[in-house]
Amino acid sequence: MTTLTITAADGSGRQVGQREFIVLMAALMSLNALAIDAMLPALDDIASAFSIDDPNRRQLVVGVYLLATGFGSLVPGLFADRYGRRPVLFVSLAIYLAASLLCMIAPSFEILLALRAAQGFGTAGLMVLPAAIIRDRFDGDKMARLISMIFIVFMAVPVLAPTLGQAVLTFASWEWIFFALAFFGIAAAIWAALRLPETLDPRHRQKIDPRTIVRNLPLTLRTRAAVGYVLAAGLTFGAVFGYINSAQQLIGEHFGAQEEFPLIFGASAATLAFSSFANSRIVERFGARRVSHTALIAFILVSVVQVYAAEVHADSLAWFFPLISINLCLLGFLGANFGSIAMQPFFDSAGAASSVQSAIRMLLGAVMGIAIGQAYDGTALPLAVALLASSLLALALVLFSERGKLFTRPRQPRYYTESPH
Repeated sequence: MTTLTITAADGSGRQVGQREFIVLMAALMSLNALAIDAMLPALDDIASAFSIDDPNRRQLVVGVYLLATGFGSLVPGLFADRYGRRPVLFVSLAIYLAASLLCMIAPSFEILLALRAAQGFGTAGLMVLPAAIIRDRFDGDKMARLISMIFIVFMAVPVLAPTLGQAVLTFASWEWIFFALAFFGIAAAIWAALRLPETLDPRHRQKIDPRTIVRNLPLTLRTRAAVGYVLAAGLTFGAVFGYINSAQQLIGEHFGAQEEFPLIFGASAATLAFSSFANSRIVERFGARRVSHTALIAFILVSVVQVYAAEVHADSLAWFFPLISINLCLLGFLGANFGSIAMQPFFDSAGAASSVQSAIRMLLGAVMGIAIGQAYDGTALPLAVALLASSLLALALVLFSERGKLFTRPRQPRYYTESPH
Protein backbone atom coordinates (compact mmCIF):
# COMPACT_ATOMS: atom_id res chain seq x y z
CA MET A 1 0.00 0.00 0.00
CA THR A 2 1.39 3.39 -1.01
CA THR A 3 1.94 5.59 2.00
CA LEU A 4 0.05 8.89 1.76
CA THR A 5 -0.50 11.76 4.14
CA ILE A 6 -3.98 13.07 4.87
CA THR A 7 -3.69 16.80 5.44
CA ALA A 8 -6.10 19.35 6.88
CA ALA A 9 -8.37 21.20 4.47
CA ASP A 10 -8.90 24.11 6.88
CA GLY A 11 -5.32 25.37 7.06
CA SER A 12 -4.72 24.10 10.61
CA GLY A 13 -1.64 22.15 9.57
CA ARG A 14 -2.82 18.95 11.26
CA GLN A 15 -1.99 15.81 9.28
CA VAL A 16 -1.92 12.05 9.68
CA GLY A 17 -0.27 9.23 7.75
CA GLN A 18 -2.46 6.84 5.80
CA ARG A 19 -1.71 3.83 8.02
CA GLU A 20 -2.58 5.71 11.19
CA PHE A 21 -5.61 7.18 9.44
CA ILE A 22 -6.87 3.67 8.63
CA VAL A 23 -6.50 2.51 12.23
CA LEU A 24 -8.08 5.70 13.61
CA MET A 25 -11.12 5.45 11.30
CA ALA A 26 -11.48 1.78 12.24
CA ALA A 27 -11.26 2.65 15.95
CA LEU A 28 -14.02 5.25 15.65
CA MET A 29 -16.30 2.90 13.72
CA SER A 30 -15.49 0.10 16.15
CA LEU A 31 -17.07 1.94 19.08
CA ASN A 32 -20.48 1.16 17.59
CA ALA A 33 -19.58 -2.49 17.05
CA LEU A 34 -18.24 -2.68 20.60
CA ALA A 35 -21.50 -1.29 21.99
CA ILE A 36 -23.32 -4.14 20.23
CA ASP A 37 -21.13 -7.23 20.45
CA ALA A 38 -19.69 -6.72 23.94
CA MET A 39 -23.25 -6.94 25.27
CA LEU A 40 -24.01 -10.39 23.85
CA PRO A 41 -22.56 -12.49 26.71
CA ALA A 42 -24.39 -10.27 29.23
CA LEU A 43 -27.91 -10.63 27.83
CA ASP A 44 -28.76 -13.48 30.21
CA ASP A 45 -27.53 -11.48 33.21
CA ILE A 46 -29.44 -8.38 32.13
CA ALA A 47 -32.62 -10.42 31.70
CA SER A 48 -32.16 -11.90 35.17
CA ALA A 49 -31.40 -8.53 36.75
CA PHE A 50 -34.65 -7.03 35.44
CA SER A 51 -36.73 -10.24 35.70
CA ILE A 52 -37.39 -10.51 31.95
CA ASP A 53 -39.46 -13.61 31.27
CA ASP A 54 -39.65 -13.56 27.47
CA PRO A 55 -36.26 -14.89 26.27
CA ASN A 56 -36.49 -13.02 22.95
CA ARG A 57 -37.05 -9.68 24.70
CA ARG A 58 -33.47 -9.54 25.91
CA GLN A 59 -32.42 -9.10 22.25
CA LEU A 60 -33.86 -5.57 22.34
CA VAL A 61 -30.74 -4.38 24.16
CA VAL A 62 -29.03 -4.85 20.80
CA GLY A 63 -31.97 -4.32 18.43
CA VAL A 64 -33.07 -0.97 19.88
CA TYR A 65 -29.51 0.35 19.64
CA LEU A 66 -29.28 -0.62 15.97
CA LEU A 67 -32.69 0.88 15.15
CA ALA A 68 -31.89 4.17 16.88
CA THR A 69 -28.56 4.35 15.06
CA GLY A 70 -30.47 4.13 11.80
CA PHE A 71 -32.68 7.10 12.68
CA GLY A 72 -29.73 9.01 14.08
CA SER A 73 -27.75 8.56 10.88
CA LEU A 74 -29.92 11.18 9.17
CA VAL A 75 -28.56 13.95 11.36
CA PRO A 76 -24.74 14.11 11.58
CA GLY A 77 -23.97 14.31 7.86
CA LEU A 78 -25.98 17.51 7.45
CA PHE A 79 -24.16 19.21 10.32
CA ALA A 80 -20.83 17.83 9.16
CA ASP A 81 -21.35 19.39 5.71
CA ARG A 82 -21.96 22.74 7.45
CA TYR A 83 -19.58 22.83 10.42
CA GLY A 84 -16.93 20.29 9.41
CA ARG A 85 -16.24 16.69 10.30
CA ARG A 86 -14.36 17.16 13.56
CA PRO A 87 -16.92 19.13 15.62
CA VAL A 88 -19.73 16.72 14.84
CA LEU A 89 -17.46 13.76 15.56
CA PHE A 90 -16.66 15.03 19.05
CA VAL A 91 -20.33 15.64 19.84
CA SER A 92 -21.00 12.02 18.92
CA LEU A 93 -18.15 10.82 21.12
CA ALA A 94 -19.42 12.87 24.06
CA ILE A 95 -22.90 11.33 23.74
CA TYR A 96 -21.38 7.85 23.51
CA LEU A 97 -19.48 8.43 26.73
CA ALA A 98 -22.40 9.97 28.66
CA ALA A 99 -24.90 7.32 27.58
CA SER A 100 -22.51 4.51 28.48
CA LEU A 101 -22.12 5.80 32.02
CA LEU A 102 -25.87 6.37 32.44
CA CYS A 103 -26.61 2.80 31.31
CA MET A 104 -24.61 1.59 34.30
CA ILE A 105 -27.20 3.00 36.70
CA ALA A 106 -30.41 2.31 34.75
CA PRO A 107 -33.08 1.40 37.35
CA SER A 108 -35.30 -0.62 34.98
CA PHE A 109 -35.18 -2.51 31.72
CA GLU A 110 -37.35 0.09 30.00
CA ILE A 111 -35.02 2.91 31.03
CA LEU A 112 -32.03 0.85 29.91
CA LEU A 113 -33.64 0.46 26.49
CA ALA A 114 -34.36 4.21 26.36
CA LEU A 115 -30.74 4.97 27.18
CA ARG A 116 -29.57 2.49 24.57
CA ALA A 117 -31.81 4.23 22.04
CA ALA A 118 -30.32 7.60 23.01
CA GLN A 119 -26.83 6.14 22.76
CA GLY A 120 -27.48 4.71 19.29
CA PHE A 121 -29.16 7.88 18.02
CA GLY A 122 -26.55 10.24 19.39
CA THR A 123 -23.53 8.27 18.30
CA ALA A 124 -24.63 7.52 14.74
CA GLY A 125 -21.97 10.00 13.67
CA LEU A 126 -19.31 7.45 14.54
CA MET A 127 -20.65 5.35 11.67
CA VAL A 128 -21.58 8.14 9.24
CA LEU A 129 -18.57 10.45 9.47
CA PRO A 130 -15.75 8.02 8.58
CA ALA A 131 -17.37 7.40 5.16
CA ALA A 132 -17.67 11.15 4.55
CA ILE A 133 -14.09 11.77 5.71
CA ILE A 134 -12.80 9.07 3.37
CA ARG A 135 -14.91 10.43 0.48
CA ASP A 136 -13.33 13.86 1.05
CA ARG A 137 -9.97 12.40 0.03
CA PHE A 138 -10.60 9.30 -2.11
CA ASP A 139 -12.96 8.02 -4.81
CA GLY A 140 -13.76 4.98 -6.93
CA ASP A 141 -11.96 1.69 -6.44
CA LYS A 142 -9.30 3.42 -4.33
CA MET A 143 -12.02 4.41 -1.90
CA ALA A 144 -13.29 0.80 -1.86
CA ARG A 145 -9.76 -0.44 -1.19
CA LEU A 146 -9.25 1.98 1.70
CA ILE A 147 -12.62 1.07 3.23
CA SER A 148 -11.63 -2.59 2.97
CA MET A 149 -8.36 -1.86 4.77
CA ILE A 150 -10.33 -0.09 7.51
CA PHE A 151 -12.67 -3.06 7.74
CA ILE A 152 -9.70 -5.36 8.40
CA VAL A 153 -8.97 -3.48 11.61
CA PHE A 154 -12.63 -2.76 12.34
CA MET A 155 -13.61 -6.44 12.19
CA ALA A 156 -11.26 -7.27 15.05
CA VAL A 157 -13.97 -5.84 17.32
CA PRO A 158 -16.75 -8.40 16.67
CA VAL A 159 -14.09 -11.07 17.14
CA LEU A 160 -12.84 -9.74 20.46
CA ALA A 161 -15.86 -7.89 21.88
CA PRO A 162 -17.77 -10.95 23.17
CA THR A 163 -14.58 -12.13 24.86
CA LEU A 164 -14.17 -8.68 26.41
CA GLY A 165 -17.74 -8.79 27.67
CA GLN A 166 -17.22 -12.29 29.06
CA ALA A 167 -13.98 -11.21 30.74
CA VAL A 168 -15.76 -8.32 32.46
CA LEU A 169 -18.47 -10.69 33.66
CA THR A 170 -15.82 -12.95 35.16
CA PHE A 171 -14.75 -10.22 37.58
CA ALA A 172 -17.72 -7.84 37.79
CA SER A 173 -21.41 -7.39 36.95
CA TRP A 174 -22.82 -6.54 33.52
CA GLU A 175 -22.96 -2.82 34.34
CA TRP A 176 -19.18 -2.63 34.09
CA ILE A 177 -19.31 -3.52 30.41
CA PHE A 178 -20.73 -0.03 29.89
CA PHE A 179 -17.81 1.39 31.85
CA ALA A 180 -15.47 -0.38 29.43
CA LEU A 181 -17.36 1.26 26.54
CA ALA A 182 -16.86 4.67 28.14
CA PHE A 183 -13.14 4.00 28.60
CA PHE A 184 -12.63 3.13 24.94
CA GLY A 185 -14.71 6.15 23.94
CA ILE A 186 -12.42 8.48 25.90
CA ALA A 187 -9.32 6.90 24.36
CA ALA A 188 -10.69 7.34 20.83
CA ALA A 189 -11.68 10.96 21.52
CA ILE A 190 -8.19 11.88 22.75
CA TRP A 191 -6.57 10.22 19.74
CA ALA A 192 -8.87 11.97 17.25
CA ALA A 193 -8.43 15.34 18.97
CA LEU A 194 -4.66 15.10 18.67
CA ARG A 195 -4.28 13.58 15.22
CA LEU A 196 -7.35 13.73 12.98
CA PRO A 197 -7.31 16.64 10.48
CA GLU A 198 -10.41 18.43 9.24
CA THR A 199 -10.97 17.02 5.74
CA LEU A 200 -13.91 19.16 4.59
CA ASP A 201 -12.78 21.95 2.28
CA PRO A 202 -14.32 25.22 3.58
CA ARG A 203 -15.44 25.96 0.02
CA HIS A 204 -17.72 22.90 0.12
CA ARG A 205 -19.56 23.83 3.30
CA GLN A 206 -23.32 23.95 2.91
CA LYS A 207 -25.98 25.89 4.76
CA ILE A 208 -28.47 24.06 6.92
CA ASP A 209 -31.90 25.15 5.85
CA PRO A 210 -35.09 23.35 4.80
CA ARG A 211 -34.21 23.59 1.12
CA THR A 212 -30.79 22.01 1.65
CA ILE A 213 -32.29 19.20 3.70
CA VAL A 214 -35.05 18.57 1.18
CA ARG A 215 -32.52 18.52 -1.65
CA ASN A 216 -29.78 16.42 -0.03
CA LEU A 217 -31.53 13.78 2.04
CA PRO A 218 -33.67 12.24 -0.73
CA LEU A 219 -30.76 12.44 -3.19
CA THR A 220 -29.76 8.81 -2.79
CA LEU A 221 -33.32 7.65 -3.35
CA ARG A 222 -33.48 9.65 -6.59
CA THR A 223 -30.14 8.39 -7.87
CA ARG A 224 -30.61 5.08 -9.64
CA ALA A 225 -26.89 4.27 -9.64
CA ALA A 226 -26.85 4.39 -5.83
CA VAL A 227 -30.26 3.39 -4.44
CA GLY A 228 -30.12 -0.28 -5.43
CA TYR A 229 -26.77 -0.74 -3.74
CA VAL A 230 -27.87 1.03 -0.57
CA LEU A 231 -31.01 -1.09 -0.23
CA ALA A 232 -29.13 -4.27 -1.14
CA ALA A 233 -26.58 -3.58 1.58
CA GLY A 234 -29.38 -2.98 4.08
CA LEU A 235 -30.99 -6.30 3.21
CA THR A 236 -27.85 -8.39 3.48
CA PHE A 237 -26.75 -6.68 6.69
CA GLY A 238 -30.28 -7.07 8.06
CA ALA A 239 -30.00 -10.83 7.84
CA VAL A 240 -26.65 -10.66 9.61
CA PHE A 241 -28.14 -8.39 12.30
CA GLY A 242 -30.71 -11.13 12.78
CA TYR A 243 -27.82 -13.51 13.43
CA ILE A 244 -26.26 -11.09 15.92
CA ASN A 245 -29.57 -10.58 17.75
CA SER A 246 -30.23 -14.30 18.13
CA ALA A 247 -26.65 -15.60 18.25
CA GLN A 248 -26.50 -16.05 22.01
CA GLN A 249 -29.71 -18.09 22.03
CA LEU A 250 -28.94 -19.95 18.82
CA ILE A 251 -25.39 -20.97 19.67
CA GLY A 252 -25.66 -21.09 23.44
CA GLU A 253 -29.09 -22.71 23.80
CA HIS A 254 -30.09 -24.43 20.55
CA PHE A 255 -26.65 -25.86 19.80
CA GLY A 256 -25.74 -26.19 23.50
CA ALA A 257 -22.44 -24.29 23.31
CA GLN A 258 -22.97 -21.60 25.96
CA GLU A 259 -19.43 -21.75 27.34
CA GLU A 260 -17.91 -21.65 23.88
CA PHE A 261 -20.17 -18.85 22.62
CA PRO A 262 -17.56 -16.02 22.58
CA LEU A 263 -15.09 -18.25 20.72
CA ILE A 264 -17.62 -19.53 18.16
CA PHE A 265 -19.16 -16.12 17.52
CA GLY A 266 -15.74 -14.49 17.29
CA ALA A 267 -14.42 -17.17 14.94
CA SER A 268 -17.36 -16.75 12.57
CA ALA A 269 -16.95 -12.96 12.60
CA ALA A 270 -13.20 -13.29 11.99
CA THR A 271 -13.91 -14.40 8.43
CA LEU A 272 -15.05 -10.85 7.71
CA ALA A 273 -11.58 -9.56 8.51
CA PHE A 274 -10.06 -12.11 6.14
CA SER A 275 -12.38 -11.20 3.29
CA SER A 276 -11.92 -7.47 3.89
CA PHE A 277 -8.16 -7.98 3.56
CA ALA A 278 -8.63 -10.06 0.41
CA ASN A 279 -10.98 -7.42 -1.01
CA SER A 280 -8.42 -4.68 -0.40
CA ARG A 281 -5.89 -6.64 -2.47
CA ILE A 282 -8.12 -7.36 -5.45
CA VAL A 283 -10.70 -4.58 -5.73
CA GLU A 284 -8.52 -2.11 -7.66
CA ARG A 285 -7.52 -4.85 -10.10
CA PHE A 286 -10.97 -6.32 -10.78
CA GLY A 287 -13.26 -3.44 -9.77
CA ALA A 288 -15.80 -3.08 -6.97
CA ARG A 289 -18.68 -4.19 -9.18
CA ARG A 290 -17.12 -7.42 -10.42
CA VAL A 291 -16.00 -8.45 -6.96
CA SER A 292 -19.26 -7.61 -5.19
CA HIS A 293 -21.51 -9.13 -7.86
CA THR A 294 -19.58 -12.40 -7.73
CA ALA A 295 -19.78 -12.42 -3.93
CA LEU A 296 -23.53 -11.76 -3.98
CA ILE A 297 -24.19 -14.72 -6.25
CA ALA A 298 -22.02 -16.91 -4.02
CA PHE A 299 -23.94 -15.61 -0.98
CA ILE A 300 -27.21 -16.78 -2.56
CA LEU A 301 -25.81 -20.26 -3.24
CA VAL A 302 -24.49 -20.64 0.31
CA SER A 303 -27.84 -19.47 1.70
CA VAL A 304 -29.60 -22.22 -0.25
CA VAL A 305 -27.35 -24.75 1.50
CA GLN A 306 -28.06 -22.95 4.80
CA VAL A 307 -31.81 -23.58 4.38
CA TYR A 308 -31.12 -27.23 3.57
CA ALA A 309 -28.93 -27.62 6.66
CA ALA A 310 -31.54 -25.95 8.90
CA GLU A 311 -34.15 -28.43 7.69
CA VAL A 312 -32.17 -31.66 7.44
CA HIS A 313 -29.36 -31.12 9.97
CA ALA A 314 -31.25 -28.87 12.37
CA ASP A 315 -29.23 -29.73 15.49
CA SER A 316 -25.79 -29.82 13.90
CA LEU A 317 -23.40 -27.04 14.82
CA ALA A 318 -20.93 -28.72 12.45
CA TRP A 319 -23.20 -27.70 9.55
CA PHE A 320 -24.28 -24.31 10.87
CA PHE A 321 -20.90 -22.88 11.86
CA PRO A 322 -19.03 -23.22 8.54
CA LEU A 323 -22.03 -22.00 6.54
CA ILE A 324 -22.63 -18.86 8.62
CA SER A 325 -18.88 -18.23 8.57
CA ILE A 326 -18.88 -18.36 4.76
CA ASN A 327 -21.87 -15.99 4.66
CA LEU A 328 -20.03 -13.52 6.87
CA CYS A 329 -16.88 -13.95 4.81
CA LEU A 330 -18.75 -13.07 1.62
CA LEU A 331 -20.17 -10.02 3.36
CA GLY A 332 -16.63 -8.63 3.42
CA PHE A 333 -16.74 -8.50 -0.38
CA LEU A 334 -20.17 -6.81 -0.33
CA GLY A 335 -20.23 -4.11 2.36
CA ALA A 336 -17.23 -1.96 1.43
CA ASN A 337 -17.80 -2.31 -2.31
CA PHE A 338 -21.54 -1.62 -2.19
CA GLY A 339 -20.83 1.41 0.02
CA SER A 340 -18.15 2.86 -2.24
CA ILE A 341 -20.26 2.34 -5.38
CA ALA A 342 -23.24 4.05 -3.72
CA MET A 343 -21.09 7.01 -2.60
CA GLN A 344 -19.41 7.48 -5.97
CA PRO A 345 -22.03 9.84 -7.46
CA PHE A 346 -21.76 12.30 -4.56
CA PHE A 347 -18.88 14.71 -4.15
CA ASP A 348 -20.14 18.12 -3.04
CA SER A 349 -22.61 16.56 -0.56
CA ALA A 350 -20.66 13.57 0.75
CA GLY A 351 -21.74 14.17 4.35
CA ALA A 352 -25.46 14.30 3.57
CA ALA A 353 -25.14 11.35 1.19
CA SER A 354 -23.29 9.30 3.81
CA SER A 355 -25.97 10.17 6.36
CA VAL A 356 -28.92 9.13 4.26
CA GLN A 357 -27.21 6.00 2.97
CA SER A 358 -26.18 4.95 6.47
CA ALA A 359 -29.70 5.67 7.71
CA ILE A 360 -31.31 3.55 5.02
CA ARG A 361 -28.89 0.67 5.56
CA MET A 362 -29.21 0.76 9.34
CA LEU A 363 -32.98 1.24 9.49
CA LEU A 364 -33.65 -1.52 7.00
CA GLY A 365 -31.04 -3.76 8.60
CA ALA A 366 -32.18 -3.06 12.17
CA VAL A 367 -35.87 -3.65 11.44
CA MET A 368 -35.02 -6.89 9.66
CA GLY A 369 -32.66 -7.90 12.46
CA ILE A 370 -35.29 -7.34 15.14
CA ALA A 371 -37.91 -9.20 13.12
CA ILE A 372 -35.60 -12.16 12.52
CA GLY A 373 -34.52 -12.21 16.14
CA GLN A 374 -38.07 -12.09 17.45
CA ALA A 375 -39.00 -14.90 15.02
CA TYR A 376 -36.42 -17.18 16.68
CA ASP A 377 -38.22 -20.43 17.42
CA GLY A 378 -35.43 -22.52 18.86
CA THR A 379 -34.05 -23.46 15.43
CA ALA A 380 -31.79 -21.93 12.78
CA LEU A 381 -34.51 -22.02 10.10
CA PRO A 382 -35.83 -18.42 10.41
CA LEU A 383 -32.29 -17.10 10.03
CA ALA A 384 -31.54 -19.37 7.06
CA VAL A 385 -34.70 -18.34 5.21
CA ALA A 386 -33.92 -14.67 5.89
CA LEU A 387 -30.39 -15.04 4.49
CA LEU A 388 -31.72 -16.53 1.27
CA ALA A 389 -34.64 -14.12 0.81
CA SER A 390 -32.57 -11.01 1.54
CA SER A 391 -29.78 -12.00 -0.86
CA LEU A 392 -32.24 -12.72 -3.69
CA LEU A 393 -33.89 -9.32 -3.21
CA ALA A 394 -30.43 -7.71 -3.04
CA LEU A 395 -29.56 -9.19 -6.43
CA ALA A 396 -32.76 -7.76 -7.93
CA LEU A 397 -31.91 -4.31 -6.54
CA VAL A 398 -28.36 -4.41 -7.88
CA LEU A 399 -29.71 -5.34 -11.29
CA PHE A 400 -32.00 -2.31 -11.05
CA SER A 401 -29.11 0.07 -10.35
CA GLU A 402 -27.00 -1.52 -13.09
CA ARG A 403 -29.86 -1.53 -15.60
CA GLY A 404 -29.79 -5.31 -15.85
CA LYS A 405 -26.04 -5.71 -16.41
CA LEU A 406 -23.66 -7.29 -13.90
CA PHE A 407 -19.85 -7.33 -13.73
CA THR A 408 -19.42 -3.98 -15.50
CA ARG A 409 -16.64 -1.56 -14.67
CA PRO A 410 -17.12 2.12 -15.58
CA ARG A 411 -14.01 3.68 -17.03
CA GLN A 412 -14.30 6.98 -15.20
CA PRO A 413 -16.14 7.94 -12.00
CA ARG A 414 -18.89 10.50 -12.42
CA TYR A 415 -19.56 13.31 -9.98
CA TYR A 416 -22.91 14.99 -9.70
CA THR A 417 -25.17 16.45 -7.11
CA GLU A 418 -28.40 16.16 -9.04
CA SER A 419 -29.63 12.70 -9.87
CA PRO A 420 -29.59 11.37 -13.43
CA HIS A 421 -32.19 8.73 -14.26
